[in-house]
Amino acid sequence: MNGKRIYMQEVATRDGFQIEQQFIPTDDKIALIDALSQAGYAKIEVTSFTSPSAIPALRDADELMARIARVPGVVYTVLVPNARGAERAMAARADEFNLVMSVSETHNIANLRMTREQSYQGLKSVIDAARGTEVAINVSLSTSFGCPMEGPVAHTEVLAWADRFAQLDVRGVTLCDTTGMADPRAAYELTHAFKARFPQLELTLHFHNTRGMGGANVLTAIEAGANRFDASLGGLGGCPYAPGATGNICTEDTAHMLDAMGYDTGLMLDRVIAAARQLPALIGHDIPGQVAKAGLIAERHAPPADFAAIRERALAREAQ
Repeated sequence: MNGKRIYMQEVATRDGFQIEQQFIPTDDKIALIDALSQAGYAKIEVTSFTSPSAIPALRDADELMARIARVPGVVYTVLVPNARGAERAMAARADEFNLVMSVSETHNIANLRMTREQSYQGLKSVIDAARGTEVAINVSLSTSFGCPMEGPVAHTEVLAWADRFAQLDVRGVTLCDTTGMADPRAAYELTHAFKARFPQLELTLHFHNTRGMGGANVLTAIEAGANRFDASLGGLGGCPYAPGATGNICTEDTAHMLDAMGYDTGLMLDRVIAAARQLPALIGHDIPGQVAKAGLIAERHAPPADFAAIRERALAREAQ
């Protein structure tokens, strides 16, 4: 039992909810975020200040940030796509801006309608505008472990883009496995290389479980020095460029695995699981997560109703 501290960051209410077909009522989102705020998270990505016409599912971003009950010690972060979004997020008193671009040129153009250089310049203007304020900046580099259109992405390319943002004095960088192309070796190698080159940056790993390797990727990233992970309640999320894919690694499944191995996630699993079990009714469909269905390893169940009789027969046979 090693007790190493692992910081869990919830992304369901942004990354998960943004692709849901039906709009989730604002009051329900607030109740969920407030419940998660009491569950021991290091960070919660509440919403996105993208144009409501672009992502209608998150059109209530301003109201959400105004009404959630903030808990000291929890970082409330929001996705900020541009200068206009930054103005709204600043007014909403976000603790952190999460800025996103892809390290794959093809994915960046397809997803953001801009070249990487155009994205960088736009994000740089947001960083410059936030300079001197109390707002922290995190940059998420999508497709860090591979692009579904270009294929493998060289680690040197990922590190080069991270370096450009490090020079702007951002607080952290998230390496995103946007379409679930990472494998445990790649997770270890890129994490190790990043930690060696940027020890001053807060590193987050953002894995998806698209091909069932999410948990293994988390473990090898921890071996390489990572201690901070995005995860999504119930395993919600996905990507339009990975058709049929499951979503992000599941918060309760990942935390349960780490707790069982002796890591300290800081999460109150009973509260997290209770929240996950509310999701199907909230979103109108089943969730990929498993622990919310199966329960904790530590849970005990009563033996069959006729166990005493079965035992007696077994003992009688043994005595013959």
